[in-house]
Amino acid sequence: MSTVVVGVAGFALLVTGVALLVLPGPGFVLVAAGLAILATKFAWAERPLEYAKHKARQGVAEVRRSRLRAGASVGFALVLVGIGVAQLLGVDLPFMNLASAVLMIGSGLVLVGTVVHARLTRGRHEASARRAEQHR
Repeated sequence: MSTVVVGVAGFALLVTGVALLVLPGPGFVLVAAGLAILATKFAWAERPLEYAKHKARQGVAEVRRSRLRAGASVGFALVLVGIGVAQLLGVDLPFMNLASAVLMIGSGLVLVGTVVHARLTRGRHEASARRAEQHR
């Protein structure tokens, strides 16, 4: 993959993730995804990636525990996908182009996938936590 493509994709996920830090959603998941993509071509991204991975795990745990947070995250993801689809269908939105529309759709789908994964693995994580507690 070319450095330009990696840079654009990584920064798009990074910016979306930063927005999700103040909006409902596991922002650090997308921040970590963006940094992981950037780290394939840019050495400077490796250090903040470790911190973002830790925070992403915490965000996924929050979504796993809270049905309200999970619902809000999916709602926000659908808004991202909707905005991207609207742009692709020809609605002229400010600050949008084909690349940003595709990246918004991709970010929304990553967010939905993260929430679905977190909710589906909830039982396994709770059982694992109970076993760990019993061994203490």
